[in-house]
Amino acid sequence: MSETRALRSLLAVGVSAAALTAFAAPALAQTANANVIEELVVTAQKKEEALQDVPIAVSAFDQNALEKSKIDGGPNLVLAVPNVNFSKGNFTGYNFQIRGIGSKLVAGSGDAGTGIHLNNAPLIANNLFETEFYDVERVEVLRGPQGTLYGRNATGGVVNLITAKPTDQFEGNIRAEYGNYNTMKARGMINLPLGEQFALRLAGSYLKRDGFGENLVTGNDADDRDLYGARATLKFEPTDKFRAWVMWDHFEEDDNRSRIGKQFCTKDTGPNSVGGVGYSAAAGGLIGQVQRGLFSQGCQATGLYTPGVLGTVNSQATLGGLFGALGGFQTGDAYAGKIQTPNIRDIESTFDPIYKSKTDIYEFNAQFDLTENVTLNWLSAYTIYKLTTRQDYNRYTPSVPFNTAPNPVNAFAAVPGFAGIYAGLFPGGVINDPQNGRFNRFTTSDISSGYTEQWSHEIRFQSDFDGPFNYNVGAIFSRYQATGDYYVMFNTGTGFYQLNNLFNTGNPNCTTGANCVAIDPNKDPNRSGHNYYDAYGPYDLTSYAAFGEFYYQMTDNFKWTLGLRYTVDEKDVENHAVNLGTPGSGISGPLPGTPAILNVKFKEPTGRFGFDWKPDLGFTDESLIYAFYSRGYKAGGLNSPCSGGAGVICGPATFEPEFINSYEIGMKNTLLNGTMQLNLTGFYYDYKGYQISKIVNRASTNENIDAKVMGAEFESIWQPVEGLRLNAAIGYLDTEIQDAVSIDTFNRTGSNPLLTLVKSSAASNCVVSTAHAATALAISNSINNPFALLGVCTTVPNAAGQQVGAGTNILGTGAIATGTNAFGGLVSDGVPVDLDGKQLPNAPHWTISLGAQYTWTFGDWDATLRGDYYHQTQTYARIWNTQPDRIKAWDNVNLTFTVVNDEMGVEVAGFMKNATNEKAITDFYLTDDSSGLFRNVFYTEPRTYGVSITKRW
Repeated sequence: MSETRALRSLLAVGVSAAALTAFAAPALAQTANANVIEELVVTAQKKEEALQDVPIAVSAFDQNALEKSKIDGGPNLVLAVPNVNFSKGNFTGYNFQIRGIGSKLVAGSGDAGTGIHLNNAPLIANNLFETEFYDVERVEVLRGPQGTLYGRNATGGVVNLITAKPTDQFEGNIRAEYGNYNTMKARGMINLPLGEQFALRLAGSYLKRDGFGENLVTGNDADDRDLYGARATLKFEPTDKFRAWVMWDHFEEDDNRSRIGKQFCTKDTGPNSVGGVGYSAAAGGLIGQVQRGLFSQGCQATGLYTPGVLGTVNSQATLGGLFGALGGFQTGDAYAGKIQTPNIRDIESTFDPIYKSKTDIYEFNAQFDLTENVTLNWLSAYTIYKLTTRQDYNRYTPSVPFNTAPNPVNAFAAVPGFAGIYAGLFPGGVINDPQNGRFNRFTTSDISSGYTEQWSHEIRFQSDFDGPFNYNVGAIFSRYQATGDYYVMFNTGTGFYQLNNLFNTGNPNCTTGANCVAIDPNKDPNRSGHNYYDAYGPYDLTSYAAFGEFYYQMTDNFKWTLGLRYTVDEKDVENHAVNLGTPGSGISGPLPGTPAILNVKFKEPTGRFGFDWKPDLGFTDESLIYAFYSRGYKAGGLNSPCSGGAGVICGPATFEPEFINSYEIGMKNTLLNGTMQLNLTGFYYDYKGYQISKIVNRASTNENIDAKVMGAEFESIWQPVEGLRLNAAIGYLDTEIQDAVSIDTFNRTGSNPLLTLVKSSAASNCVVSTAHAATALAISNSINNPFALLGVCTTVPNAAGQQVGAGTNILGTGAIATGTNAFGGLVSDGVPVDLDGKQLPNAPHWTISLGAQYTWTFGDWDATLRGDYYHQTQTYARIWNTQPDRIKAWDNVNLTFTVVNDEMGVEVAGFMKNATNEKAITDFYLTDDSSGLFRNVFYTEPRTYGVSITKRW
């Protein structure tokens, strides 16, 4: 019965985890019992099988299913697959998380925990969150480690997009959609047989819409879309034994997409006093104003939903603000009294965001039947990926302009005639910054860009013997090369270096010279300047593996599976120190004592072992019971370059791999004469080396921690009567960090009043005892020099070069000293937090997906009304699980109404996504100390609705 339904599964029906969230109209089933649920053929084990026969937790959706549930692209898969979470990331990336495992690290050499594949070919750089699904045969989501057939970075699972292939008959379709926000979408496909041996399939997709919000400065739309995709596939089948496909897939976007959402900050004005010592009242309080800013961390650690969270950062606690004070440009906080607009879609940026992305993928896939029972599969893929994004760094404009005459409390006050020099170089307080333009206010922007190339070649031999033994063995080679930059550009830094250049070289905008901090004259930076932050480190990955699965059919209904894989990953990163403010021009070499090329190499075995059994239970039509042990692996890598400098503590150069020992048991059942499917899965993970990132001293530091993960998944679909279909997909997840400690950069003191946070000369933060902070403040008061406090974080070795007091627990607070400063105080990075028992981030306990649809038939017309409801319980954005990390539970409702006439090939539909207009936060990114510890927050899209019409022939 299962094999019969598998043949019928070629019908356009979508199913989730053994047909559990199938959404296609039941009117398609024309059998003796019209309520029988159809199944989909998938290639989850890189061979064609009915989904209900696959001993893996897998969800699959065809194009029809995707459209009916408005799963337009990768981010929407969260609404239909249990124990899945999705959110955008800060640097144009994203985190597709399965069972608590995804990508919470930030590193150019890092790997995602969910493998993204196109027609089984791995894609390291991809457009999963940007592009829309079109002309796909199906989208498969495999849950759990897939370390045998899919490889190195599939510890969480795999998303595999299978594009539609050319057929031997002429067919085509075109679909047009219009919705609110002036949304215009178009999709189309044409299939052309070219004789007996060739066929060509052309497909495309286009999306253009207005922005979800407004840029209140320019008056233009914010976060609009203008993108398209195109695909051409040529099939060649000269004989019954040889089949080949060549595919080109193109994606391009050029619009004002907002890379991040709203910026959250409850302003930290700094303490009223330090250890009972007040700030200086000299110079009319201007000295005290600077001092207080050096005891602020920029933003307080408050909850995401508290009043005042849409405030603004205290610029005095940022690197740009520090330069503003040193150069006399800014008096106090540039954003004093500033509150952001409450509309979460609106921004207040000096310029409109720039987002440009372009990808070309070329694939060749061939199958050759070596014998009647053995097939050779050859898959090659080449990808070119380009990305450039640029946006306002702080997303709001200052309330306080630059000084037309310098603040008398500045680093150049002793220079004779400085006020006149300042006025001549910055007339009206205007700084001419080549990258940010001419402004008399604090202006910052950033650029995240990348260029990558990837080759992969896979050869597999697959058997289909009549006997008990079969195999699926092969090897794969991948080469991935990436280069790119992350720039942060701020005009106070440029102005400060222009002053230094004037005094040191006579030319404020010099570009070369031993004493020159080069000012890049180009609007689009080219790495020549040292007046901006540039994280640059070309990356080269070479990965190869041999793998195989072996199957032993012990009886007619019992099969053993053994899978083994041996992977070698080698990663090289060019080692370039960040050159902000250093004399010279162009990219820098490595930090002293470090090699020019950073290298790591990993060699790891993975695999799985288990069984699947099809017993006759009596109370089911068919059942599949399976149990597997799997070992997953994700390579370690190299942390981003450190800025170095006084008061800066660099993190480790590398981070270690992840390993998962997974134990899973599942049961797939067909009941009630094929009208119900009910599946259950339970799993337990022993998780070693979970990779998690935090931004410290303008560098991403990735740490490894251990955890245990357990959970269960319930999935069911029921067609009780003809025309009615009900489905449910429920996931339960329990994650727990084990035996780990880490300093929370959002609360370095651990809220202990015996400790005080202080800014360093690099605007990073350190912790000292409150008593020693008070001593330093008193000395600063006595010499009328607020900038003396910048030495508090700098440790001073003794005559023997030793750090005095290193390793000391400061006053028993848990803050471990790295040394002693010039004021005699012990200096620490902060208080380590015990993470034992904390939850993994973005791992909600419950995900619930419910759906219902009913189809009425009126002559040649079928009308289908469908509703989908999704609920996700609360989660945390970071491993510390504090109140500021908490993300509330959220819901989503999608509605569609479709009218179809198959005879005419016409379909008309109306839809509404996020019908309740939920404003749900999905994640946030906490920036570093020198930026003021604001949080960039990511939201779901607002309510959208529209109509579409499709013509097929």
